[in-house]
Amino acid sequence: MRTENGTRAVLAAGVQQRLVRAEHLAAALARRGPVPRRALIRVTLADIAGGSQALSELDFCRLTRRFGLPEPRRQALRKDKHGRVRWLDVCWERARLVVEVDGLWHMDATAWWADMRRDNELTLSGYRVLRFPAFAVRDHPEEVAAQIADALGLAG
Repeated sequence: MRTENGTRAVLAAGVQQRLVRAEHLAAALARRGPVPRRALIRVTLADIAGGSQALSELDFCRLTRRFGLPEPRRQALRKDKHGRVRWLDVCWERARLVVEVDGLWHMDATAWWADMRRDNELTLSGYRVLRFPAFAVRDHPEEVAAQIADALGLAG
């Protein structure tokens, strides 16, 4: 890939589509000689193995490290009140804080309403939910990080 984001996106897509596992890619990387962007690939694979499944979620990992936020749980499994499995993009359980990073498809009215229902259910069960569009995580990380830090009580 010609760009860092392209490299990260290809790695995430392969794992997300269940074509390969992150640990298999990491093992292949370890067996190789010199590889362009080795450090980037290593960090990206660690983030993917930790639960990031999309470029926007990888951007979020970078944001948490860059701004010194505590490491969250990623792709946290949760069952809703009907027993259905749901996945939370990011969760700080002790702070009862959930962060969702929304790609473009979340703008579809049906998806948006599903997101609202889930946010409402989380709120009713004592969580706070912050939602950010993927572009804000990528283009306005300072603002996103500041709001998360405030919600975690880290400001000041």
